[in-house]
Amino acid sequence: MSYYPGKINDEYVKEYIEKIIPKEENEFIYELRKYANEKNVPIIEVETEKMLEVFIKASNIKSILEVGTAIGYSSIIFSRAMNYNGKLTSLEINKETHEIAKKNIKEYKESLNIDFDIKLVLADAKTGLESVKGIYDLIFIDAAKGHYKKFYDQITENLKEGSIIISDNVLFKGMIATDEYMIRRKKTIVKRMREYIDFLMNSPLLTTTVIPIGDGVAISYYNGGQHE
Repeated sequence: MSYYPGKINDEYVKEYIEKIIPKEENEFIYELRKYANEKNVPIIEVETEKMLEVFIKASNIKSILEVGTAIGYSSIIFSRAMNYNGKLTSLEINKETHEIAKKNIKEYKESLNIDFDIKLVLADAKTGLESVKGIYDLIFIDAAKGHYKKFYDQITENLKEGSIIISDNVLFKGMIATDEYMIRRKKTIVKRMREYIDFLMNSPLLTTTVIPIGDGVAISYYNGGQHE
C-alpha cells in the first residue's frame, strides 16, 4: 500500500490494482520501495510507476529530465525502462536526500555490474532548471507541488516538438477536484495546482490529458511553436 491514503479512486480499486501488479523481482528496487514506504519518503506510486514504464518503452524515450530526485527510486526505474541505454538528468533541492540518491544509484549499478547515464544535480529547481542544457524526450515533474508552473517556465528551452511533460500528483489527494477534501494549510498549493492544470489544458503549445491514477498524472505533448 501507498504510504498515504488517496482519494482519487475508490480504495478497493487501488488495492486491486496494487494486488495484481507482480512483486518487484529486483531485490534492490524492492527494498528501496519498502524503505520509502516505511520512512514516508515520497516516491511514485506503484500503479503510476508501471504506467510510466510502459509509456517510456512504448514511446522509445531515450532522454529524461527529472524534477525531484528524492532517494533516486524513479531515476532507477526510468533508466531501467530505457534499457539502461538513455540519459537521465535529475534535480534535487535537499542535500541529504541528494546524497542518499547518489548512494542508492551507485549501489544499484554495482549490483548489476553495469554503468548507465544518470546525472544527479543538487539545485533548487525553481531557479536551477535554467542551467540544464539540451533537449529531452520526456520531462518528469515531481517536486514542490505549488511551483509546477515555475518549473515548466524554465524547461521551455529543453523541449522539441513531440517532447512529453509528465506532471505527477496533480490531483493532490483529491483536493484539486473538490474542496470537500481541502486541508486549509494546503490552500495555496491547491490554488496554484489548479492554475497549472488550467494552463496545461488550454495552452495552444500543448495537448494534455489528466489521468486519475496514483495521485493524478497529467501527460502533455508539446506541439512546438513559440512560448508565450
